[in-house]
Amino acid sequence: MGNTIDFLVRHGYLLVFFWVLAEQAALPLPSVPLLLACGALASLGKLGLIPIFAYGVAACLVADSVWFQLGRLRGARVLRFICRIAIEPDSCVRETENVFLKYGMRSLLVSKFVPGLNAVAAPLAGSSRASFARFLLFDTFGSFIWIAAYVCLGYIFRDQLETVAAYAIRMGSGFVLLVVGLLAGWIAWKFVQRRRFLKKLAVNRITARELSDKLKSGEDVLIVDVRNSARAEDNSLPGSLRISIEDLATRHREIPRDRDIVLVCS
Repeated sequence: MGNTIDFLVRHGYLLVFFWVLAEQAALPLPSVPLLLACGALASLGKLGLIPIFAYGVAACLVADSVWFQLGRLRGARVLRFICRIAIEPDSCVRETENVFLKYGMRSLLVSKFVPGLNAVAAPLAGSSRASFARFLLFDTFGSFIWIAAYVCLGYIFRDQLETVAAYAIRMGSGFVLLVVGLLAGWIAWKFVQRRRFLKKLAVNRITARELSDKLKSGEDVLIVDVRNSARAEDNSLPGSLRISIEDLATRHREIPRDRDIVLVCS
């Protein structure tokens, strides 16, 4: 443990930068334990608060700026790609779109505290055609709030973290195995969660070509477009019934029950 602390003291700032950069690049690597440890070391005078904030925020801005530009160029494809590499269910795209439509750029102030929203907020901002300068302003404040929250917690609760570190020293290699096991378990759970979601989606699906064949053959099929307004306006479907997923509970009586119903949701 002493060697670990020495390593953190010597390379703490660069470690914060690259670890946070990896997490904001959508890799399933939580930065919170590192930020807490850096806060505790800052309270001991071994690291400086300002450099920790600077390196952490810089890492967020580098990753988020790239995702913003990719979101502007590729839109929904980037969102689905991020959900896959972050091992988040594809439903995180829908949830994030709803939050972003409701709160706009203000959602960036808290997005990093919310799993799923953290992964796709930046590319979604890009796909919304927001200006890069406005995005950068809100993302900078949001990144600082996120970094500062956990670093300050480590700074304030240094004694409690030292107690945890003392137990870790007693456990020796067992503590390392415990941490690795918890991380592996978390990743495995996210993978299982995603597989369950995809398995559920595999039921009663229809391809665009199959739907087109049904319509051309004259089958009585009703298309209900449940995409949010921003997505639907980009590619509206002629003859479809537009009802957002949030309004289904109140508008479900508008959907006839005497024919096949096809939901368009992505």
